[in-house]
Amino acid sequence: MAESLAGKVVAITGAASGIGLACAKACVEAGATVFLVDRAADALDRVCKDIGTDRAIPLVVDLLNPESIKGMVPAILARAGQLDVFHANAGTYVAGDLVDGNPDDFDKMLNLNVNAVFRTVHAVLPHMIERKTGDIVVTTSVAGYEHIHWEPVYSASKHAVKTLVYTLRRQVSKHGIRVGSIAPGPVITALLDDWLEEKLEKAKAAKGLIEPEEVAEVLMFMLTRPRHVTIRDVVILPLTQDV
Repeated sequence: MAESLAGKVVAITGAASGIGLACAKACVEAGATVFLVDRAADALDRVCKDIGTDRAIPLVVDLLNPESIKGMVPAILARAGQLDVFHANAGTYVAGDLVDGNPDDFDKMLNLNVNAVFRTVHAVLPHMIERKTGDIVVTTSVAGYEHIHWEPVYSASKHAVKTLVYTLRRQVSKHGIRVGSIAPGPVITALLDDWLEEKLEKAKAAKGLIEPEEVAEVLMFMLTRPRHVTIRDVVILPLTQDV
């Protein structure tokens, strides 16, 4: 039987838009109090007002700043007293041939896609271990399961966090904490902003893209399983994606 999220406290990074925002809305609709974590203060205020409930709480955190991350959990606990679910969703994308890339861009992507995930998960673990319960979900990517040659550093970042999910799950299951990942193919988010309009429209027409709300449905399924069931991985692809 599915469990309820009513009364639970959820924090989602990268929640000002895209997958994070869709997941936040789904959790609020299911009765949870949701901290929408992002560095974009204006966007957070706007989307929380649009959601229209005091259970959608903006929390400004710069995930590239370790000191900012340190303040995340204390801010959540001061407001809500507990944290039941942490969704490490924020990420960015850099593709192209390695030789043509900018190492500074790769560093920034790795800091957000990998280091910020490790740091934020590390920050929430003591509270969840103390309570002997909790859910940690990481947005990975199909690129963490394939070796995609046109995005070598991005693929490497997603392989790294997929490994974190696999290993951490085995470390913390004894504390009643579930750890899992959602690995989408291409999703209609700001990460596709650099696509040519013609390419984007062609992909939409071919049903080659996923809507953020479809990823949110996967998150809801994972979080509402009975506590003895862990959904470790869900790979969600467009029907036409050949991987």
